[in-house]
Amino acid sequence: MIESLHGLPDGVLGFRAIGAVEASDYESSLDPAIDAAIEAGDKVNLVFVLGEEFERYTLGALWQDAQLEGKPPRVWGRIALVTDHTVIGEIVHGIAFLFPCEVRIFAVSALDDAIAWAAEAPVDD
Repeated sequence: MIESLHGLPDGVLGFRAIGAVEASDYESSLDPAIDAAIEAGDKVNLVFVLGEEFERYTLGALWQDAQLEGKPPRVWGRIALVTDHTVIGEIVHGIAFLFPCEVRIFAVSALDDAIAWAAEAPVDD
């Protein structure tokens, strides 16, 4: 399941993964929020939390996640991944160069810092 984080600064979308994340979770929560931000002309600044409650991604969810790369590069601002899952953090760090925006990894204890960073204007190339 993916649940929305509330009380975030304007221009920041936030989500928390709980249990097993499936393709339908993307389709019902994350994708519509990203599409709405794009339609409004906003940069997508995303905070995504994979905390203790997170168990795994299904193959369908991984496919949905990969499809986010199909969004136009200009729409992305910043992505803050918040996790204490070492392997996930290392994988994302290793492929961060593939993302069309700034990506930073934060510990779960630094969620507030992740939100503040995502809310800042991204550095233009």
